[in-house]
Amino acid sequence: MIKVSHISKYFQGRKILDDIDTEFLPGKCNLTIGKSGSGKTVLLRTIAGLYQPEEGFVSYDDRIFANMSREQKVNLRKDIGFIFQEGALFDSMNVEENIMFPLRMFTKMRRKERLDRVNYCLDRVNLKDINKMYPSQLSGGMRKRVAIARAISAQPKYLFCDEPNSGLDPVTSILIDKLIMDITHEFNMTTIVNTHDMNSVMEIGESIIFINQGKLWWKGNSGNVLSSDNKELNDFIFCSALTKKIKEKNN
Repeated sequence: MIKVSHISKYFQGRKILDDIDTEFLPGKCNLTIGKSGSGKTVLLRTIAGLYQPEEGFVSYDDRIFANMSREQKVNLRKDIGFIFQEGALFDSMNVEENIMFPLRMFTKMRRKERLDRVNYCLDRVNLKDINKMYPSQLSGGMRKRVAIARAISAQPKYLFCDEPNSGLDPVTSILIDKLIMDITHEFNMTTIVNTHDMNSVMEIGESIIFINQGKLWWKGNSGNVLSSDNKELNDFIFCSALTKKIKEKNN
């Protein structure tokens, strides 16, 4: 479990996160929703230790990140998989090399073991025989699945996904959502997904927080998100759904 305890984060004197207090449970898809600029990405990067909060703290299974030694932080990062919004694959590396990168950094596996793990992860995301292909040769959906394969290659306990469906068509988005949910349950990971995709909210939102103007505005799940009487949440849901319909109509 990851616990966020009353954290606040500032940039150039402006408060981006304001007293956020919540927890993210293992074996569940924990979604963070909110409009652009609400603080979702800053929150995720703060949880991952890429930013330090000015107030409050983040703890991993009751271990406070700020109190960890350098060695403990390095070891923790081995347990974190991160899927960035654009996939962030290395263009100069082929698929096999991309997925093998965390294994080379964080494990002492022999090459045969690393290759077996690469092939297992590719099979897990329903991609086979593309080891020697490069990111530029892949579709957007395939690049996202390779990014997921890379993120789970070192068997992380925690999986962070920043807008994993960004730029994808609705059908591929559903496939990515199902894949993220399946591997979360299979490996009992603590998964945090930043999204503004209402399909994702309804399909995999086992635990949801709504961030508005840097503050925690609402907590719930896919079963009660549509019945909330929270005005700001309802405005966000309506605008997100309307924007999605307009984009689909124009495409």
